[in-house]
Amino acid sequence: MRAQEILVDDLMQEGYRYLRTEPSGRNFHKGFAPELEPRELLALGVFGGKYMTDCGQEFPDSWYEKARLCHETHRADLNLFLVNASKPLAYWRAKGWIWQDDPRGWFQWYCRYWMGRRSSDDERQVARWKAMTRHLAQLRAHCEPGDWLCRRRQRQALLHWAYDSRKL
Repeated sequence: MRAQEILVDDLMQEGYRYLRTEPSGRNFHKGFAPELEPRELLALGVFGGKYMTDCGQEFPDSWYEKARLCHETHRADLNLFLVNASKPLAYWRAKGWIWQDDPRGWFQWYCRYWMGRRSSDDERQVARWKAMTRHLAQLRAHCEPGDWLCRRRQRQALLHWAYDSRKL
């Protein structure tokens, strides 16, 4: 694949450039196997619909065709599990979990990674994704299979990280 330079101009980044060096959705780090694509996550309902509403130029139009979005405010009713499982961005910044190239956090990193960007932050982000499996274990231990009402916040949080708890 020939590298493609991407120029980002949105509400949180102006003049940011990066390279896509891998084919979309392929050549992931060993052990990194997200269950859902960014397009699927946006269509299912994540982040109260508020996340990345100004990023349409950076990502494929197909991601937004069925996306459950709200440009004005965060709405829990747009989330798949109908609950707010998000912390404010200020919380993530205070914890030191936001990398300067992805000021919106993990999901922005994942979208760019999915599209083919590789960066020095990949190992850290993959490790954070893997750490979410502890929540899968809690669902298995405390919920009946197929009971989507059991631990809805935990299920929504897992969805943010591309885990599909609907299978449990």
